[in-house]
Amino acid sequence: MPQAQIIDGKAIAESVRGEITERAAKLLSETGKRPGLAVVLVGEDPASQVYVRNKDRAAEACGFHSVKHTMPADSSEDAVLGMVDQLNNDPDIHGILVQLPLPGHIDESKVLRLIKPEKDVDGFHPINVGLLTAGERDSALVPCTPAGSLVLLKRTFGDTLSGKNAVVVGRSNIVGKPMASLLLQESCTVTIAHSRTKDLPDVVRAADIVVAAVGRPEMIKGDWIKPGATVIDVGINRIPAPEKGEGKSRLVGDVAFDEAAEHAGAITPVPGGVGPMTIAMLMVNTLTAARRLMGLPEDEPLF
Repeated sequence: MPQAQIIDGKAIAESVRGEITERAAKLLSETGKRPGLAVVLVGEDPASQVYVRNKDRAAEACGFHSVKHTMPADSSEDAVLGMVDQLNNDPDIHGILVQLPLPGHIDESKVLRLIKPEKDVDGFHPINVGLLTAGERDSALVPCTPAGSLVLLKRTFGDTLSGKNAVVVGRSNIVGKPMASLLLQESCTVTIAHSRTKDLPDVVRAADIVVAAVGRPEMIKGDWIKPGATVIDVGINRIPAPEKGEGKSRLVGDVAFDEAAEHAGAITPVPGGVGPMTIAMLMVNTLTAARRLMGLPEDEPLF
């Protein structure tokens, strides 16, 4: 049976969304305007459709002006770029999110670079990446999954992570690298590891904080975890679950949860951990972008 504290991402995300709902209502009363979020979905990928639907619902629940643009999978690159350009110039839209992955004939980098950095609520534009890497987090829009992971860590440890030894397993631009930048700015000692790191289990065993974002189901085993460490599992992997019936599957993280929970002090479940926080932080970024674009002072930071 798990010994670790289970970090309830759903409850923490609900708390964050509640705060954003109050702040959005305050913005509306002050300015007569709502934060505006536009999501662009190209094609009919089932997982992307679910993600977009969840983001749309969350935005509406927070009192935002929410717009969804669905484009056919065979839309030309120029058509997608045109849609982004239109949203860049729409004063009622403060945040633009282009759902990834895009169809193979469209250059994702070109699309993401066209989004105005001040409306880039995914935090993927090179300018936002550069600001975060340079230590100017308060001027950037931070990628939502790393930001949500940091909130979970602070709710577990308190506001001070200074001096903690953190290992981030995964080097992606979406999670691993920005997560490392955030932890460095919290005065952690940070190691970025990955699937080819030599003696990876020993590297992970040295960590007070483990952030798993490598994209391999249950790769990180329980005996890799230092007793009492905090584990943030970003992975979402679907694997066969024959015990549920023929053709059934289940979701698991990058960490072997049951094993790790016997060693860790605190751990996020999959699902119900980092996932809800990603959408909550998208709402945070959209409200932040709205206040900046309106020339208003920013609210008290939530992370």
